[in-house]
Amino acid sequence: MTNFTLRNHVLIWLSFIVALMLQAAPWPGELASFRPSWVLLVAFYWVLAVPHRINIGTAIVLGLLWDLMIGSTLGVRGLMMSVLIYIVALNCQLLINMSLWQQAALLSLLMLVGKVLEFWAEYLVSDVKFDPNLLWSGVLNFLLWPWLFFLLRRVRRKFSIK
Repeated sequence: MTNFTLRNHVLIWLSFIVALMLQAAPWPGELASFRPSWVLLVAFYWVLAVPHRINIGTAIVLGLLWDLMIGSTLGVRGLMMSVLIYIVALNCQLLINMSLWQQAALLSLLMLVGKVLEFWAEYLVSDVKFDPNLLWSGVLNFLLWPWLFFLLRRVRRKFSIK
């Protein structure tokens, strides 16, 4: 039984590592504002799929890793992810019962709120200016959610992650 749960944790964390690598992948300058939030999308899926395994502590660790990876102010994304994961976990049953496109719309809206939280946290620490083009990533997150949902659901069912 221990190996089974260890394997489940390893597979979940491997998906987070892939999401972090996709987040770090370079985008051309004019398309950088369309970069999706891979880490948030994967974290949202796992919170909805196995809410007893992914929690606010996981979100803080992922956010800190994300901050370290991109070299930003430590804790900004950890704060943002913990708030968003808390909201998703709190409304888990409501989100599960929505259609996939409704989930995509609501989660994209939450990710836009996350971008604003990121800006506020960065603004408190340093002098940054808000770029409204960053909000375009919400459109791409909306379009990617169904594809990522089906892909991760297939992985979860294949490896019986519970």
